[in-house]
Amino acid sequence: MAEHDLLIVGAGPVGMTLALALKDSGLRMQLVDARPRGAARHDPRVLALSHGSRLTLERLGIWQHLPATPIETIHISQQGGLGRSLLKAADYGLPAMGYVVAAGQLAAALDDALAAAGIPIQGSTTVTGLATGADSVSLSLADGTLEARLVACAEGSIQGEGAPELVERDYAQHAVISVATPVEGHAHRAWERFTPQGPLAVLPCGSDCAIVHTASPADADALMDLDDEAYRARLQAHFGERLHFASVGPRARYPLLLRYRPDPTGPRTVWLGNAAQTLHPVAGQGYNLALRDVWTCAQVLLRSGGDPGDPATLARYAAERRLDRQGTIRFTDGLVRLFSNAIAPLAHARGAGLFALDLLPPARHFVAKRMMFGARAWP
Repeated sequence: MAEHDLLIVGAGPVGMTLALALKDSGLRMQLVDARPRGAARHDPRVLALSHGSRLTLERLGIWQHLPATPIETIHISQQGGLGRSLLKAADYGLPAMGYVVAAGQLAAALDDALAAAGIPIQGSTTVTGLATGADSVSLSLADGTLEARLVACAEGSIQGEGAPELVERDYAQHAVISVATPVEGHAHRAWERFTPQGPLAVLPCGSDCAIVHTASPADADALMDLDDEAYRARLQAHFGERLHFASVGPRARYPLLLRYRPDPTGPRTVWLGNAAQTLHPVAGQGYNLALRDVWTCAQVLLRSGGDPGDPATLARYAAERRLDRQGTIRFTDGLVRLFSNAIAPLAHARGAGLFALDLLPPARHFVAKRMMFGARAWP
């Protein structure tokens, strides 16, 4: 008999959320992570959480421990063209369209909750592969093996017997991320500005703004080489005059690509989070989609009440997530393809579309609800 019912590979926000959602299931669980225990607490990124993600984190008892900055309005526009649209939380009777949270603070809250629940995390443990059998899965480690009835891969690109195919598309873009201090208050407004080089996102984060500046790899090299004041001026010119930046902090960069598994399940294995799909950050859907995957996975396992790795159980999970996963992947990929160019006819069409979005409440509501709740949102 396998030593564990469930092994979760990756103790980042996705893996820890799955463990917490199953803490009262009676399953014998353990997380393994290549990093030392607690490393995710130092994650410098910020996450844009949808209203739907807030509801899930409230159910898990995590939300009240998070310092979150509400996004009350989302301003969508394109550089060098007419058309803009505003999405307002007040139009939906909500306190916010979404929230900005430090990834490290989310990880800390999840880590504390798992420690209180007595769910073990084995850090500094690299998984080199997996092998599936009829009744269990064996994880190969540097110094031995672990065996479980189900393995959830929540980080990395672990391969093994029965691993589903991986589809990749390189956007030839890099994200330069930083935190900027505005001259005037951001008024809890987020900006998504589409440019020929790629989208520029400005998100309220405390009293500052989190910046996601998309550029070609060569332009990203140049942006990283600028001193802080020169970069601030470049950012200001790129963004426009809707908000003014007094200063910009340290920058980091990472390449942008689409990577996903059409089927996120295999024999006694399920892929979640970045192990299942890595999305472009446009519209901030990555962690929100992962959280919906995790919540559904936990609910399916709780309903099954038997062998968590049973093929029928995993098939139910894949079926329940198919529409939302495919819809969100296509939605973000389509936005990148449609807006990251300077083709004149498309620019006019985009401007008309943004005008229509602002003038037609049903269309605007459809986009807003998809951003808040995913592709299964009501029309």
